Amino acid sequence: NMNGTIQNRNMLYQVSLLQSLANGDYIGSITVGELKQHGNIGLGTFDRLNGEMIMLDGEVYRAAGDGRVEMVSDQETIPFCVATYIDADETKNLKDICNFDALCNLLNQMVAKKGANRFYMIRIDGMFRKVNLRSVHAQKAPYKRLTEVMEHDQTFFDYADIEGTLVGIYCPPYMSYLNAVGWHLHFISKDKTKGGHVLGADIADAVLTWDDIDGFQMQLPQNEMFSGFDLTVDQSDDLKKIEKGQCAGE
Repeated sequence: NMNGTIQNRNMLYQVSLLQSLANGDYIGSITVGELKQHGNIGLGTFDRLNGEMIMLDGEVYRAAGDGRVEMVSDQETIPFCVATYIDADETKNLKDICNFDALCNLLNQMVAKKGANRFYMIRIDGMFRKVNLRSVHAQKAPYKRLTEVMEHDQTFFDYADIEGTLVGIYCPPYMSYLNAVGWHLHFISKDKTKGGHVLGADIADAVLTWDDIDGFQMQLPQNEMFSGFDLTVDQSDDLKKIEKGQCAGE
């Protein structure tokens, strides 16, 4: 349901590990319909790495490799994502946050004040002077590692004077084996025609909605590729490349 029970409203629900995605497991393991049982806001990707996922107000959208945005059916599957039910633990008006560094500094200052050891989900709704986004094209098996895909199949989109929403998740430092540490942000325009993974942003005027999250739940995929990975290997260099453009946790 759209509201969630009291227990799971304050829970970050994660499907698989970013480390597994980095290794090339793009096999969808839960459906969009199932994801909607665990939250109304989130981000991730789709089976075959088919675009960037933005979940907003309980609907799930794909920002495809060609830049188009579409609503995704409940039957489509997801290899990696995070989601929760958003509650406004704090709201803040943002004006003239002129670049990505300034946005990261503001968000990281809030983390420093609230505590770096929790999860935080945010949405930032308003007018953007600029957003710099990326997406990825769907892959064919046998799947290449994500860093290789990004060398060949990443696409970049720059938009000016656009109204829309940034959806962001903050993961604490101890999550480094399970996800990217720090902030990870996706964007979707208000008219739902443009979107992607955020590499840059210039905010003219917007409202930040901030949600403190105290619980974490992880659903593991059940496929042979995942079962066969050696996840003891240090992947921090790969993850840095993958999350390029993201605010560091520091």
